[in-house]
Amino acid sequence: MKIRLPALLRLSLFPLVITGTLLASCGSTDSNIPVNSKATLALLETTDLHTNVMSYDYFKLAEDKSLGFERVATLINTARAEFSNTLLFDNGDTIQGTALSDYQSLINPLPCSQTLAMYKVMNLMRFDGGGIGNHEFNYGLPFLNQVTGSKFDVDGVSNGATPCSGPSFPQALANVYSAKTKAPLFSPYHIISKNVTATAPDGKIINSTLKVGIIGFTPPTIMSWDKRWLDGKVYTQGLVETATKFIPEMRSKGADLVVVISHGGLDNSTYDPTMENGNWHLSKVPGIDAMLIGHSHQVFPDAASTAAQFNLPGVDKAKGTVNGVPTVMANYWGKHLGLIKLDLVFDGGKWNVNSAGTKVEARSIQNADKTYVAVEPTIAPAIATEHAATIQYVKTPIGTTNFNMSSYFADLGEVSAIEIVNQAQADYVSTYVAANLPQYKSLPVLSISAPFKSGFAGGNDYTDVASGNVAINNAADLYLYPNTVYAVRVQGSDIKNWLETAAKRFNKIDPNLSTDQALISSFPGYNFDMFTTPDLKYEIDVTQSEGSRIKNLTYKGAAIDTAAYFIVATNNYRGSGGGNFPGIDSTKVIYASPDANRDVLISYIKNLKTLTLAKNGSDRSWNFTKVTTKGLVTFKSAPNKLSLAIAAGLTNISAINNSDGGTNNLADYAIDLSK
Repeated sequence: MKIRLPALLRLSLFPLVITGTLLASCGSTDSNIPVNSKATLALLETTDLHTNVMSYDYFKLAEDKSLGFERVATLINTARAEFSNTLLFDNGDTIQGTALSDYQSLINPLPCSQTLAMYKVMNLMRFDGGGIGNHEFNYGLPFLNQVTGSKFDVDGVSNGATPCSGPSFPQALANVYSAKTKAPLFSPYHIISKNVTATAPDGKIINSTLKVGIIGFTPPTIMSWDKRWLDGKVYTQGLVETATKFIPEMRSKGADLVVVISHGGLDNSTYDPTMENGNWHLSKVPGIDAMLIGHSHQVFPDAASTAAQFNLPGVDKAKGTVNGVPTVMANYWGKHLGLIKLDLVFDGGKWNVNSAGTKVEARSIQNADKTYVAVEPTIAPAIATEHAATIQYVKTPIGTTNFNMSSYFADLGEVSAIEIVNQAQADYVSTYVAANLPQYKSLPVLSISAPFKSGFAGGNDYTDVASGNVAINNAADLYLYPNTVYAVRVQGSDIKNWLETAAKRFNKIDPNLSTDQALISSFPGYNFDMFTTPDLKYEIDVTQSEGSRIKNLTYKGAAIDTAAYFIVATNNYRGSGGGNFPGIDSTKVIYASPDANRDVLISYIKNLKTLTLAKNGSDRSWNFTKVTTKGLVTFKSAPNKLSLAIAAGLTNISAINNSDGGTNNLADYAIDLSK
């Protein structure tokens, strides 16, 4: 009979992993291990957790089973039960990203004696090591120094007699240096002494000591992204140069295996020490046995992936190798657990990786039947106090609005929920360009966004922020997706093409038809990008074919110069080519910000304090070209919302019914295009 132990007790019974820095012996300590003995070591990876401890969305104030460390912790336990030898590592972008992290860093700063909520649960799950991502620097060096239990020797950081409370596992970062001391900010690498079980050639189970070296890297682009915190205090080195320096040193100090924990993706363009995603080049440095990567918020391996970085020469997206090196990227927010099963063979002097027996996979918290794995029950109680305090925080008003911000009629030109997003993006990009990109400071900065919630899932699928107090969780209603801000440099001709693509949102209307015609096509609402500024004006002529609908496009009262350059603030999805907008792709990006559009919006509202319809919700850049139709032009929205259309100045809209007869809580409306 099997006795099932409580979860917390089960956790305590796993063999402890001894960690230490720079163990000095050379080669394996196991002189009595028979030649050709075999062992399996499973490297487990989390990455880009962004403080998503719980399966919970603080902006929506609701459970979200599709994410959360408390679910990936269950996968960790499963892997530990499956493999007798495991090491658990985190790739970085760990301490920033949710309202919980903001609360502990900015709102109610954590005292030195307490451990950050994210690190608290990672300690509970007994991580063996971790790297440092770019977002670790978002709150500044003093905060990072405190919560990692470090003693940075850099300007602007003061240290007490003893380090503050931090993670109980070692963190490695090799390519960021103190400008003051010229020494690495963190320990560049650690060598972990791991007791493993192995199998001798005669089948006997034996014990061995494996020394696993971990070395960490972060994108050198932190110097731009967090210039205000880092400039003059730290500097970076290139990934390849740094690895070439330290990996031989790790081997000389006894590392049987070298595992790279590099917060970045893959890029095979000409190597540059400042490149953001240098891991394709890093993989070619001799002496690397495995790579744990991240930053891109994607899954690798994935045989079906269309991501450009996973379809490069030397990248096997099915097997999970980069130039022959086993590599894993475990998505983001606790949606996946990365796993590299290393097949090891002892040659008499050291353990070697048998590539034929090595397997790489990314395990999802979503089951095949679309349900999700259960939560690890010890996680939520460990941060119950922090979680409850954060919920109270996000309910706190950050400003007020004297108008309802909604997207019920955004397809018809209502901008009440869109203009504030555009204003926040434009302000953010303008400030960055002025401070960091002097070569572009003379260019006009515009901003473009879309009505992300536009009825696709029914009458409840619209942005709707009531007049009165605006709380932090309302930002999720105004900006649905976890995008980051991008700035692209485009010409007037690109803007025209951009808008032509967005105008696919509409069906072609025949003015001579006497029957009803539906205005809205199947083109997604989240791709219906629009400007909201008095400076840019245009018409959309829905009687014309796709590609010929944008009329009278002007900038500051004159026809737009198709050769003139503009900067447009958008998001990483669009700026990277998402939505297949002609001419809008990564080649046009002049700034790829690490900051989320939603966070930028929250900060902007906090600074404004008071939102008014006149200043923040009524600057409509576009109108339909006027045309008289014989029949009705119809569209759907939520029922009983006509008063909002009228309040937004859309007096050419009428209600047909309060239910379209379906089950999605939608009503039928009509628009008179002649007015």
